[in-house]
Amino acid sequence: MDSVKIERKVNARIPTTAGEFQLYLYTSDQDDKEQLALVLGNVKGKTNVLVRVHSECFTGDVLGSLRCDCGEQLNRAIQMIAHKGEGVLIYLRQEGRGIGLLDKLRAYNLQDQGYDTVEANLALGHQADEREYSLAARILDDLEVASVELLTNNPLKIKHLKGLGVPVAKRVPLEATVTADNAIYLVTKVQRMNHLLHLAAPIEVKKTNGNGSKNGAH
Repeated sequence: MDSVKIERKVNARIPTTAGEFQLYLYTSDQDDKEQLALVLGNVKGKTNVLVRVHSECFTGDVLGSLRCDCGEQLNRAIQMIAHKGEGVLIYLRQEGRGIGLLDKLRAYNLQDQGYDTVEANLALGHQADEREYSLAARILDDLEVASVELLTNNPLKIKHLKGLGVPVAKRVPLEATVTADNAIYLVTKVQRMNHLLHLAAPIEVKKTNGNGSKNGAH
């Protein structure tokens, strides 16, 4: 297991439209950000717990932006956990695939000029995806989850979590709706980042002021 240390500060009851959860707040010696785990049911010692490791997306999660599939994935994951009656959603504070909100918005402007999500991140001096998952692994360890069924389309996330000692029993697909606003974003995920998505063709793509395709990204 990675050497990063976390501390559980508090947990509290959170009633939602999907059900009544417990929200756990963690801090770490890695940075000053607060990490969150939304837990339904008693997952201690359980195998095959349905888990979503979700990276923060202010524009999608909070504002409902259609440039990405993040908000829809977040809501769908909560609903799927509620339907199963047990599970964990870990909310990691690594906005914009780890590049932060400032450069994420700068990347949006590049995407409106015709860059795809990978090209935009590289043009800003970042990697295509700078996220890491050691804090998620530590949180699952603290919750004493024995093994997980991971809600993801990202094979790299599975590889990273397994490398951190998280037993991933299987992958559970988390498909999102393809729209004119997020189409190139999703195609880029598949073609350049090997995400396991099934996209119907042809896909209508929204144009932006004649400057290129609107390539939603996060």
